[in-house]
Amino acid sequence: MKTALQELTQYWRLYLLTLVLGIGGSFQYGIQVSIMTSPAEHIQSFVNQTWLGRYEVPVGESTNTLIWSFIMSIFSLGGWAGAVHSGSLPVKHGRKKALLINNVVAIVAAVLMVLSRMAKSFEMILIGRFLYGYNVGLGLSVHLMYVGESSPKKLRGFLTLTCSIFIGLGKLVGQVVGIKELMGTDDMWPYVLAVSGLPAILQFLSLLWFPEAPRYLYIDKGDEDGCKKALQWLWQEDDLKLELEDMRKERESAQGEKAKTVLDVLRSRCVRWQLLALALPCAGVQFCGINALYFYAFDIFRESGIEEDKMRYLSIGIGATELITVTICAFVIDRAGRKKLMGFGYLMMGVVMSVLIVMLTIKDFYPWVPYFNIALIFSVICVYGLGPSGVSMCLPADLFLQAWRPSAYVVSGTINWLSLFLIGMLFPYIVDGLGQFCFLIFVAYCIFSAAFMLYFIPETKGKTMVEITEDFNKLNFKGMGTEIEKGDFVHATKF
Repeated sequence: MKTALQELTQYWRLYLLTLVLGIGGSFQYGIQVSIMTSPAEHIQSFVNQTWLGRYEVPVGESTNTLIWSFIMSIFSLGGWAGAVHSGSLPVKHGRKKALLINNVVAIVAAVLMVLSRMAKSFEMILIGRFLYGYNVGLGLSVHLMYVGESSPKKLRGFLTLTCSIFIGLGKLVGQVVGIKELMGTDDMWPYVLAVSGLPAILQFLSLLWFPEAPRYLYIDKGDEDGCKKALQWLWQEDDLKLELEDMRKERESAQGEKAKTVLDVLRSRCVRWQLLALALPCAGVQFCGINALYFYAFDIFRESGIEEDKMRYLSIGIGATELITVTICAFVIDRAGRKKLMGFGYLMMGVVMSVLIVMLTIKDFYPWVPYFNIALIFSVICVYGLGPSGVSMCLPADLFLQAWRPSAYVVSGTINWLSLFLIGMLFPYIVDGLGQFCFLIFVAYCIFSAAFMLYFIPETKGKTMVEITEDFNKLNFKGMGTEIEKGDFVHATKF
């Protein structure tokens, strides 16, 4: 038996690959989500000055608000475009080359951000935000494909979950970089917006030294020798019989099949339950109420008597809490299992937010309530990091065979980015209409998702791709006769 230290030493190249992949789309997603709050007033002032210089009149308030909203929301549209291309670029060019191309997009975006003030063009910021969104949308999906297809099954959950760790780290770095003591000033805001170009350059240079994803080489390209060399280099193992046998079975199950399209994923009965198990959690990352919580956090901080200039440090504390809990999740996911962490995570989020609704209703009656509400916010962040935030990243790699996986990432990315766009556009109106009772919508979604995950979805922990497919086929083909149930599990992908 190998000790933990021996395993750590053995897989150090695989861990290094995971680090290199993480500093791309995942880390940059976290940065882009959190960094825009710091230079917001400086960018709006720049838009006003640019408008005044062009048209010799100040920009109208409604026009300025519209331009700012578009700067914020176009990131989601870019992310959707990147997610859509994650179904074709990694299949045609491979996971590694797709990421190399993707890094060039981020570098171009960073250059546009730096030059925007010099060129007196807020349109360059819009284009840069769209390109950043594209980079993140494609990078997140390919990161997960690459890691999932390069990892042994005993480490698959842990290593795919590092995507969430890097997102949390990116959020924290974005919050820290944007404080006034560092780069959150009127002179530095173009460079703040260009920060994501640095990890893109670093990933581009580092990836050149790593092999292509082994499962892609074997199953998609039929290159068994290339796959074996990649596995030996990454894992430093000579005995790869079990892994190669698992890939052989998966390749045989999809023999003669082309990569599936998004329409195939949406229409085919043989992945119907996998699609449901993917869609609810991916939408839940946005609809579980975490964005509402961040929105309400500053109001609750104010009610607690915290000074305005100190609130940013509390928000950094929230970001650090999410990062710590997602990291803990990475170490327990392969022991606790995806199903329990996600199902009970949604359940606990629903319960704590229900208590928060009550406390927000009586906040003016007792002086201690605002402080209790701060504790509730941190509690929800902890539960979110330990369950839904991290586990949802593992699902496409866990639930779908190779032929289906790229399109599954397109579906999950589309759901995630469109949900983010809808929340960004509609949430202010929901808050105006419902106040703190807006959390009731998220509570209902969390409870429903928890029930669905706990009662219907099989566990994927420690199972091969073919075994997971067999478990889901018992649901996909339920009631169609014992012949199908017993004989066609592996070959169901051909239906």
